[in-house]
Amino acid sequence: MNIALIPARIGSKGVSKKNIRLLGGYPLIAYSIAAAKLCKDIDQVLVSTESSEIAKIAKFYGALVPFMRPVELSQDSSTALDYMSHAVNWFYHNSYKFEMIIQLLPTTPLRDPFVLSDAIRIFQAHYKADSLRSAHELAEPPQKMMRIEAGYFTGFFPEYKNREYYNLPRQTFPKAYHPNGYIEIVRPEIVNEGTLFGTIVMPFITPHVVEIDQSEDFEYLEYLIEKNGHPLLDYLKSDMWKL
Repeated sequence: MNIALIPARIGSKGVSKKNIRLLGGYPLIAYSIAAAKLCKDIDQVLVSTESSEIAKIAKFYGALVPFMRPVELSQDSSTALDYMSHAVNWFYHNSYKFEMIIQLLPTTPLRDPFVLSDAIRIFQAHYKADSLRSAHELAEPPQKMMRIEAGYFTGFFPEYKNREYYNLPRQTFPKAYHPNGYIEIVRPEIVNEGTLFGTIVMPFITPHVVEIDQSEDFEYLEYLIEKNGHPLLDYLKSDMWKL
């Protein structure tokens, strides 16, 4: 059995109640639930939350909320490993039989269920991998970025022999990738060892996707789906998700 886990706490510093804010007229979390339900390689869709409000919305759109996450694991300082460990322990204590957990972050709402299936099948074929993480290529490598120290710009990598390495062409450096939450797959035994992704992490490269961290990201996604539409929005507008 393949389990999709969608983590969604109620608190958010950047955007109030971000995970249930409306996007295209539907709660943000509904898009991740819809993508998981439409993916033929996902058997159950579960939501981990401490919020009764989120739990009610998640159930309405067809997800299961068989347990509530402890409030102490839903703070700004809480880690993904905290809630994942809690979920894995609950699964084991309730005799769930599964080989992997497919994590879908609600802040990356616009997915293709067929792409999710591709990632799952690729991971299933690689038994040595501890986990899989989706990412997209960055336009600029981290070596081109700057930080401020004592009021002045400086680079992040002072160990470079060339003092102005950050002025070199970007092609000088290896390509860099940003994990984007489109899909993450982890093995439960790795979580029980106290790590979320382990040491052998498979890359799954996606096109650039928009992650929601602030209100401007919502506005941009609203513009995109109004201009181009999206299959998940069409699904949510239909009555199919109620079946």
